[in-house]
Amino acid sequence: MPSPNRLLRPFFNRSTLIVARELLGQRLVRLDKGGARLSGLIVEIEAYIGTDDLGCHARVGRTPRNDSMWGPPGHTYVYFTYGMHWMLNFVTERSGYPAATLIRSLVPLEGLETMRQRRAGRPENTLTNGPAKLCQSLAIDRSLDGCDLCHPGSPLFIEALSQLEDDYVMTGPRVGLETVPEPWRSIPWRFRVHPNHIDILVDKADQ
Repeated sequence: MPSPNRLLRPFFNRSTLIVARELLGQRLVRLDKGGARLSGLIVEIEAYIGTDDLGCHARVGRTPRNDSMWGPPGHTYVYFTYGMHWMLNFVTERSGYPAATLIRSLVPLEGLETMRQRRAGRPENTLTNGPAKLCQSLAIDRSLDGCDLCHPGSPLFIEALSQLEDDYVMTGPRVGLETVPEPWRSIPWRFRVHPNHIDILVDKADQ
């Protein structure tokens, strides 16, 4: 059964900065083998917008690697990096305009035992606290590139929870862009839930 509070196409078909900010505090759900739910609260996210953004993959134009970023809003863009890691993005804005949000960190909510198995030997607090880690925990790879988050049968989707007040949100530069020129290196397109408020959000999500 589709989730009754799943985020749909109009949510993603907006300014990437608005989508990124409003995705904070929402629940990312991955339906695993047999339909088992794995989920986490989105607590860190970054925005990448257009060919002018020198921190964005679209700066080199459309390629087989970044093709999904140019597609319809509400789909995934999953790419491989450093020869070993998968990274999950959600495509935003209109079709043909390359923009997306990178999911950087989750707080696990459901399916913790499966996540522990996939990240065996790692500390409990590192199951999903990075973009590559969350992909490993949720079994997200290239097979989910171009996945429609809004389709009723999708194995990956977002469930809407309460929107966060501004006091809950921190902004700053995106991570890992040390060689990217300004203003793109320092532009504050990284959004995070303030650490002091994460436990409050998790308690609300569990209710």
